[in-house]
Parts: sequence; C-alpha cells; structure tokens
Amino acid sequence: MSPNLHPMINVAVKAARAAGAIINRAALDVESLRISQKQVNDFVTEVDHASEQVIIETLLAAYPGHGILAEESGATHGAKDSDYVWIIDPLDGTTNFIHGFPVYCVSIALAVKGKVEHGVIYDPSRNDLFTATRGRGAYMNDRRLRVSKRIRLSDCLIATGFPFRSGDNFPRYLAMMGDIMPRTAGLRRPGAAALDLAYVAAGFTDGFFETGLSPWDVAAGSLLVTEAGGLIGNFTGEADFMDQKECVAAAPKIYGQLVPLLSKYSKFASAGDKAQVRQAIVGQITGSGGVQEAPDTQD
Repeated sequence: MSPNLHPMINVAVKAARAAGAIINRAALDVESLRISQKQVNDFVTEVDHASEQVIIETLLAAYPGHGILAEESGATHGAKDSDYVWIIDPLDGTTNFIHGFPVYCVSIALAVKGKVEHGVIYDPSRNDLFTATRGRGAYMNDRRLRVSKRIRLSDCLIATGFPFRSGDNFPRYLAMMGDIMPRTAGLRRPGAAALDLAYVAAGFTDGFFETGLSPWDVAAGSLLVTEAGGLIGNFTGEADFMDQKECVAAAPKIYGQLVPLLSKYSKFASAGDKAQVRQAIVGQITGSGGVQEAPDTQD
C-alpha cells in the first residue's frame, strides 16, 4: 500500500474491510441467504444491504457533511447538497457471490464536485486491496500499479461483461464480441466490473469494455486505471462516461485500437462524429509511438 495514504482513503479502506468481513462470513453459508430480484437476473441479498449499511455508517461517522450515492439505497443517506459524494457498490458481482463463484468486490469512491478523487476496491475472497488518489498513483496492497505494456491487440487479454437483463440488446453485444474477439488473444467475462477495472490497472488484463454500467460500478475503478497510466472513456473515446452506461478502459495504445472498433456501437455520437473520433484517437496514439492495425483474424 502507498506509504502516504490520504486520510479519506484510510476511512474508505476501513469501510471496505468492514464490508468485506460481512461478505466473507456470509460466503461460508451462501445457501442460507435471503435473495431477491430487483429485476430479471439482477439479484440483491441481505449481504448487499448489510455491507452497504456498514460502509455508510463508517463514512458518515468520519465525514457527516458528505453525500452518499449507493447502489441499494441511492442518495437517501448523507448530505443532499455536498460537494463531496461517496459512490458505493457494497457487493459488485452479487450473482457470482450467491453461486459461490469467488469473483466479487466492494467498491468505494469519493467524487469532489463531480470528479473522482479517491478510490478503493477490495476483493475480500483474496484479501486484495486496490487504492488510488488522484495524482498519487494506484496501488494493489503495497505494490504500485501500471497498466500493461502490450501494444498489439492480437496479444491482449480483454475483459468484458455480457448483457443479462431482459431489455438488453443481445444482438448488438454479439456483434461487438464478433468484432473484438478474433482480434485478441482472448476475451474474459469475470462478472464484476469494478474488479475488471482494477485488473486493467494492475496489468492482469490489457483492456475492458461493457455497456449498462452505473456510476457505482466504475467510479473507483476509473481512477485506478488513470492513476496506473491507462485511459478510460465511452465507446467514442470521450472522457465523460460515468453516467453514459458504456465504458472502455485500457493501456493507451490498446485503447487506441479498441475505440475504433467499439465506436460504431456507441449511443452518443452520429456516424460522422464517430469517424472523426476514430481518426483523432488513432492519430493521437500513433503520434505517441505508433499503433498497429488490428489483424482481421487471430494468429
């Protein structure tokens, strides 16, 4: 862990570890949990609620004047007009958790005037703690993080998240996968977007893309990625992605190859705008060291 953690990060770490303890205890007897559905295939458990409650209590005990935006309770807690807003996912990967599949995490971020300044992601099953403060770097436990150094998309392992709700556009996602998958060394779907972003920051994967995400899924992870030297944005490469429900993150040269492939699937630009974005992204990355065109098929 960074030797100079910001006081607000220390409080967030305390909250994340308290939530992780609740999650780990519940993981010993998952079958006894009360589970309900918010909508088709979108589950919530008593563990989500208990984890969120202890996080909010810990944060507001230290900073009673701060606001809260949490997955399960929304903005019902905390101050309503604060410039400081904690963005919380108490258990990202609930579906994995209730099946005993050990890929889930706690995600806590602090946004100041709309900009994420601190982020914590905690994986309780592995006891991995990811932290980031704007301008101070990203860390996993005591190790400084840097994104992958790979420069060819054909060499890369890319993470994604599949659609799972009845209203999702399955044909659109299959087309996206059809564009990306043959150009990579492999596509993975772990099932917890916050942890996916932490893994991009750590260089465990080379990139990540998904649609249908909410601010609590990406807030902390987005800061981890940028503090580790990566880029994150929407499918047309614009940085204003937090509320747009689409996200792509990667090391810079891989980001420059993913955006041209994904931009035509974005909901936020016309065809002409997308073409300009593709040219701008590729030109920018090429100017910083070159981008190789992605091959049509995997070697």
